Amino acid sequence: MAETVLITTQDLEPAVRLRDAFRDDGYAVELLTPGERIGDVEDPRLLVLTGGLEEKQSRRLLREASEYERLPVIALVDDHAAPPVRPPGTVEVFVKPVEPAEIAAAGRRLMERRRLREITGIIGDTDAMVEVLERVIQIAPVSSTVLITGESGTGKERVARGIHALSPRRNRPFIAANVAALPETLLESELFGHEKGAFTGAIGQRKGLFELADRSTLFLDEIGEMPPATQTKLLRVLEEREFMRLGGETPIRVDVRVVVATNQDLRGLVQLGEFRRDLYFRLNVLHIELPPLRERRADIPLLIEHFIRETSREHDRPHIRISPEAAEILIRHEWAGNVRELKNLVESMVVLSPGVVIRPEDIPPEIRDGTRTLLPVPARRPDSSGARAGPELEFVFRTLLQLRMDVEDLRREFELYQRRHPELAPPLLGPALPAPGPLGEPSFREVREIDVRESEPATEPEALEDEHEVVVFRPGMTMKDLEKAAITAALKEVAGNRRKAAEMLGMGERTLYRKIKEYEIPL
Repeated sequence: MAETVLITTQDLEPAVRLRDAFRDDGYAVELLTPGERIGDVEDPRLLVLTGGLEEKQSRRLLREASEYERLPVIALVDDHAAPPVRPPGTVEVFVKPVEPAEIAAAGRRLMERRRLREITGIIGDTDAMVEVLERVIQIAPVSSTVLITGESGTGKERVARGIHALSPRRNRPFIAANVAALPETLLESELFGHEKGAFTGAIGQRKGLFELADRSTLFLDEIGEMPPATQTKLLRVLEEREFMRLGGETPIRVDVRVVVATNQDLRGLVQLGEFRRDLYFRLNVLHIELPPLRERRADIPLLIEHFIRETSREHDRPHIRISPEAAEILIRHEWAGNVRELKNLVESMVVLSPGVVIRPEDIPPEIRDGTRTLLPVPARRPDSSGARAGPELEFVFRTLLQLRMDVEDLRREFELYQRRHPELAPPLLGPALPAPGPLGEPSFREVREIDVRESEPATEPEALEDEHEVVVFRPGMTMKDLEKAAITAALKEVAGNRRKAAEMLGMGERTLYRKIKEYEIPL
């Protein structure tokens, strides 16, 4: 059945020409006269407004289009009425006169994009999400391995399902597994299956996920949590397309499209020796990076509408709207849990809403007042012994290394000072201080009591402080004092950019935000 395009008759001459252009492309066309509604036509796919945006019919149809599963809209306006920015509810605006073929091509592109969103479930009109959708379209037809990265809750499994839905394997079941949710002792059995008697409790033969996903797609989430031994076996399956069940003796060949996802930095895990380098390169054949929700805030109203409609239908609730003031609060929120957190919040507000409009007072206080601004951090990484290293221990280690480098720098500064002012060095240090070390190296106490700024020429005052903020340990300082000084220095070095400061300090953004608030560090 041909897709239907709605064209208003506000400006009849271009409306007739557009009707012919869309019909030549194989679309069904319905002309909307004044007073007719979008709902009068079954399953429309595009709306074309031939009159001005300020006309009463245009405003009414724009409202209906926003409620009708976000129907794409093309508006034709006169030169003097062209808006400076794209008006809400419209997707494309063209200034008259315009060629009908150009409008038909734009409409075809918008309808195809909407169809793909319906199939994949990927929602978003921002450039970042359009790029993601285009990558999915490019990647889906081939069988290469795909790596999907992004923070927790950004929709990595949704993208994986979209790849499968657009692939030649779409008629086979999509198999998904969370590596972090499977115990290490059972992970290999779940992935590769086992024979009867392979281990205690194996009372019969069982097929693994790779065998079940033959000629289909296997999605492995949280791939960064996979143990090293299993990584080796996964690499062999990807390279040779065959494996053996636990306790088996016969290789089993499979044709599986593998899609993996992680919220961790796999490259960093490779450098730490916690993830196989060869497996990383084998997985990173095709890569899709999903942006966090706070970096595509323009998509939040669209997601809110979708989740309200979905929740109302699922719970048999009347159609509920969200007020502009409430929507603005949600747009400004940081969304540590990304799309997943937004979806859960909208669902709770729809179910608990006392009326048909969600207002600011219906939003939880921690979001409405902006008191919850924590950002996500990567999951903790296991050390070689399997234990979990706390962030405090890692910070102490980094601080000790930095202190050692600072001391060496101060020693060199002191030597330079001694050479320039030999007559002042003995009185400055005093007779009770320990003697310098070998080759004239001063002791730590000597270095600590020297004013480093006096060691440089006066032509550039305080150049050392301006160029490199140095954090030095002094007697009586606690680890909290050191941590506060290190965070302050890092923020100064990157001009207040908290993301770069977190990377410099080796801690997550969420931890850095908490520390800034705890230590009352001015920004």
